[in-house]
Amino acid sequence: MRLAISHTTRYLFSQPIAHGLQRLRLKPKTTHGQRIQDWTMTLDGARAEADYDDHNHNGTTLVTIAPGTTEVTITCAGVVETADNAGIIGPHLGALPLWCFLAQTPLTRPGAQLRALVAKLDTAIPDKLEMLHSLSGAVIGAVRYETGYTDAGTSAEEAMATGVGVCQDHAHIFVGAARLLGVPARYVSGYLMMDGRIDQDAGHGWAEAYVDGLGWVGFDVSNGISPDARYVRVATGNDYREAAPVTGLNFGAGESALSVKLAVEQQPAQQ
Repeated sequence: MRLAISHTTRYLFSQPIAHGLQRLRLKPKTTHGQRIQDWTMTLDGARAEADYDDHNHNGTTLVTIAPGTTEVTITCAGVVETADNAGIIGPHLGALPLWCFLAQTPLTRPGAQLRALVAKLDTAIPDKLEMLHSLSGAVIGAVRYETGYTDAGTSAEEAMATGVGVCQDHAHIFVGAARLLGVPARYVSGYLMMDGRIDQDAGHGWAEAYVDGLGWVGFDVSNGISPDARYVRVATGNDYREAAPVTGLNFGAGESALSVKLAVEQQPAQQ
């Protein structure tokens, strides 16, 4: 499947910035089942200083924002060719050993709620893949998808207590539970082409777990499936903070407003 993506992120600052740095993870990964045919990133109000692969093998751009700036626009556009591999990504790549993905973070660390969820699972299931699909179903059964109740700083345990959340929360709960079961797991940020629509409200987040013999396997808890050809992987990390599209520091900016425009559209196959 050929997917055309257009993603614009715009920041407006109530006061001119004194100094700003941003780390961008916006270029899709070239991995099993995914090939980048074309990708460009345009900056308005910021300047690229360095491009590198971070410790999670994410394509990363470090940018600076000039003093006096009141508006920054980041526009990404390109075409990605994808395939349906039943969610299987394959061997582990990157600088980090697998055991690093067993370590909990503040966003995934289990508390009483998450431990109770895991305790209800049939961990005697011999097939690890089947057990992980069972975990995915348990998460969506415990935390209903609903916007407006959580944010980027909500932890897995807090979302469990609330009983509602979004894709980020589902992924954090799955990752925290998988690690509790001794399975390496990580967070994925990217794009999903929703059926019947081109304009999207935001990017998407899901989880991956490492299964012996298969490698990394994706689990989109919110939609109850493993990622297929409609998904584009952009960045991975121990949690959302390590895979976030944009992170940074701005000094002297006053209040800020963020707006995002995202379109994902299937294109005809090349002849």
